[in-house]
Amino acid sequence: MARLTPVAQGILLMLGAIFLFSAMDATAKTLMARYDPIQVVWARYAGMMAVVALVLAPRLGPLLRTRHIGLQLLRSAFLFAATYTFFTAISRMDIAAATAVMQVHPMLLMLGAAIVLREGLGPRRILGIVAALTGALIVIRPGSEVFTPAALLPLLAGLFYASYALATRFLGRDEPIMTSFLYTAIIGTLVASAMTVPVWQAPLAWDWAMFLLLGVIGATGQFLLIRSLTIAEAGAVAPFSYAGVIFATCWGYFAFDEFPDALSLLGALVIVGAGVYVWYRETRARPVTPA
Repeated sequence: MARLTPVAQGILLMLGAIFLFSAMDATAKTLMARYDPIQVVWARYAGMMAVVALVLAPRLGPLLRTRHIGLQLLRSAFLFAATYTFFTAISRMDIAAATAVMQVHPMLLMLGAAIVLREGLGPRRILGIVAALTGALIVIRPGSEVFTPAALLPLLAGLFYASYALATRFLGRDEPIMTSFLYTAIIGTLVASAMTVPVWQAPLAWDWAMFLLLGVIGATGQFLLIRSLTIAEAGAVAPFSYAGVIFATCWGYFAFDEFPDALSLLGALVIVGAGVYVWYRETRARPVTPA
């Protein structure tokens, strides 16, 4: 079998990462039927910290050096907030619908990059942002009988995640990505450990294994994602992150007897379509040379 090209490897790694993230979300949803969401968030970070410490142990000293400790703290806070709001969302609503709304974050990232980093915001990007937010509103349906305040949580999670990605992009100019990864694990674990004390419930023996699995799956997904973006251009692999909506729908159907209704499916298609459209136009379209 011929060796896969770097782009093909990057795509497979991205799909693997997104599948693991969806499995992590499904595991978290299962655990939140018995435990407070913040305790499940703690398990996600504590398990991740254990894996990171094991893998990066020989390089912990150099990787802890940072020139932007304030931004590292802010970046980690954004990811923690995104994790907590999204886990809370999937404990109260269908996992597929929450995942679909969360997928507005690439569009919000473009908007944030235009405001903070002064990156261009042309008509295609504006159209994509408006379409993605419209799709989110179709899923959330504010003012309707099916609307609940919890439906706003994945939108808030998308905003936090876009802010995290924006801070990551800024830090990537000066510091190794593994330094940011390490600080994310440390800060998230410390904050979650403090917050989980008032709601702590002693896990059952089998649940301890699920808690550990949650962290291992999340950390492995992060490593695959980093590896994917290291060996292939982001523009080539980024669209495959939308497979998360498909994976979440499968988990919802097979594990939780959930299936999105027609409007939720329509909203998800609009959100994914907006992202794929902007990616295609940004990476494939070429200006037409006047005759």
